[in-house]
Amino acid sequence: MIRLSRITDYGIVLMVQLARSADAGARNARHLAAETELPVPVVSKVLKSLAREGLLTSQRGSKGGYTLARPPDEITVPEMITALEGPISLTACSVHPGACSQASSCDVREPWQQINAAVHGALEKVTLADLAAPQTPGTLIPLPSLGVTLEPAGLE
Repeated sequence: MIRLSRITDYGIVLMVQLARSADAGARNARHLAAETELPVPVVSKVLKSLAREGLLTSQRGSKGGYTLARPPDEITVPEMITALEGPISLTACSVHPGACSQASSCDVREPWQQINAAVHGALEKVTLADLAAPQTPGTLIPLPSLGVTLEPAGLE
């Protein structure tokens, strides 16, 4: 199963919260933790990581906190994932050639690299603005930049 880590999931939740409240100015970890119902220590750690990777800017002081480094429509899903997990890779050889001792005789190495590129390309089309767009529970989720509409989990 391909799965994002809990930290990455939390990071994307925090990025969406910042995108939705961009007009409120800088937000500190305690406020964001309360709004997202996530633990303050985890929120603080994730925000620092996102700032270190250039997706957030941080300001110190009594009115300090975190803001998006760029507009939400300029931040992509792969950027957020990579900032918290490293390169997106379905297999080790997709990102690190030579990581597998079987690489020279592997019949599926190139197909996996092509699949990895396709997944990355699809994720690249989804922006933070898409994720932050208002949604009504139980309805189809439009992702305009991807050109698709997704059904929420559990609906078929």
